[in-house]
Amino acid sequence: MNNNMVYDVAIIGGGPAALTAGIYAARKKLKTIILAKDIGGQSLLAEIIENYPGIEKISGKELIEKMRIQNEKYGVEIKEGEIVEKIIKQGENFLVNSIETKSIIIATGKNPSRLNIPGEKEFAGRGVSFCSTCDAPLFEGKTVAVIGSGNSGLCSARDLLKYASKVYVLDSAPKVMGDEWITEELKKSGRVEFFTGVEIKEIKGSKFVEGIVYDSKELAVDGVFINIGWTPAIEFLKGFVGLNKEGEIIIDSKTNETSVKGVFGAGDVTDVKYKQCVIAAAEGAKAALSAYNYLVKS
Repeated sequence: MNNNMVYDVAIIGGGPAALTAGIYAARKKLKTIILAKDIGGQSLLAEIIENYPGIEKISGKELIEKMRIQNEKYGVEIKEGEIVEKIIKQGENFLVNSIETKSIIIATGKNPSRLNIPGEKEFAGRGVSFCSTCDAPLFEGKTVAVIGSGNSGLCSARDLLKYASKVYVLDSAPKVMGDEWITEELKKSGRVEFFTGVEIKEIKGSKFVEGIVYDSKELAVDGVFINIGWTPAIEFLKGFVGLNKEGEIIIDSKTNETSVKGVFGAGDVTDVKYKQCVIAAAEGAKAALSAYNYLVKS
């Protein structure tokens, strides 16, 4: 890589939003580089994706690899293992680490909050999920546990009720934390059981999840959905662009531009309402096209 090169656009992130932005930017003949801690993002947590248009069934890993290949085909430089610590405004351009660029697309996504217990990492994608919208259909007729009784957890339980035969909702809080009307709806189903004031200690299994350990008890389940919150990956952005109270990047819904001219946001790290792979990809395309328009007008 030529360290003296000035890029048209630097894309920070490695998930569907970032990779789609790379494809669209390169097709507009922009000199493009992707900077990512790792390529894949949250999509790597999905063993099977069945709601991506045009693809009946694909693993998150396979989808990301196809996107990576497309980027390489169009000449996008990909620098993996790159942790961005700071963005500096330098005249009309920006410095991202040691790389100079005329515009930036931030697509760093969100990191699911973790339980940090044995089995959580080991069974990710093999029964442990952080997205009921993505993975609920994989648990048709099975028994599952949802960790977290806030609205995120309760909505996951609702999603799972369409498929699972039994849903357990467990939380360390002394009572159910989400909206009462959702709680009542789940209770009326007769297939949801709540355990509050419990400590989740371990997720167990062999090849796939087989159970969870809470307090001194063990519960047999086929899947575990962890919904204890998400954290936008914006550590390096505080004080640089406008953020909402949830720590998401505030963007113009039409152009994806942030509060800083020439800096765009895409995907789950932004304040876009719905967090889905296909939406992240679409937002990446919007950001790239807006970056192109910004550069043409500059």
